[in-house]
Amino acid sequence: MICEQCGRPGGEGTFCSNCGAPLAPRQPGAPGDAMTPPRPGGGALAPSFSFDLARLSSDDKIIGAATLVLFISLFLPWFGYAGQSVDGLWHGFEYLTLIVAVAIVAYLVLRAGFQRLPFGAGLPHELLLIAATGFNFILVLIGFLAKPSVTFLFLSASASWDFGAYISLIAAIVAAAAAVLPVVRARAAR
Repeated sequence: MICEQCGRPGGEGTFCSNCGAPLAPRQPGAPGDAMTPPRPGGGALAPSFSFDLARLSSDDKIIGAATLVLFISLFLPWFGYAGQSVDGLWHGFEYLTLIVAVAIVAYLVLRAGFQRLPFGAGLPHELLLIAATGFNFILVLIGFLAKPSVTFLFLSASASWDFGAYISLIAAIVAAAAAVLPVVRARAAR
């Protein structure tokens, strides 16, 4: 069955295996319909929010969990030197990672809450997640490699990595890999 949300073959289940949208078309007023009743005086039906994780694919769930871990790890110690430490936001550009992580999680919550998104994303679901998680991975990798250094009386010492940097890097890799793997699997199946 072709998915109305992403336009790809959705598989055998009731939800699309690519984007998580429901495959079976529903009639307005049918049991389990996520549409609100018509407004007085007519008008279009407005979608209602009903959070259901079953609308997300397993890859979407992995991306969401890894992105949430990445968000939290930005506040953990990334670098340490002589008992002092700084978090991932010490690099000012990591605020972009923070914003994109919030956007990814919010997007996935909306996809789990609405049978059909009330707005157009502009890009196919897979491409949107690949772009966002890839952007976060690149910024985290740059932040991981750009360790701060300390200079005192012509002596220079580099800070060491702390556990937050490792957690961030692993979370960014997992999220990006989970976004890319469905596309790689789909191409390999052709």
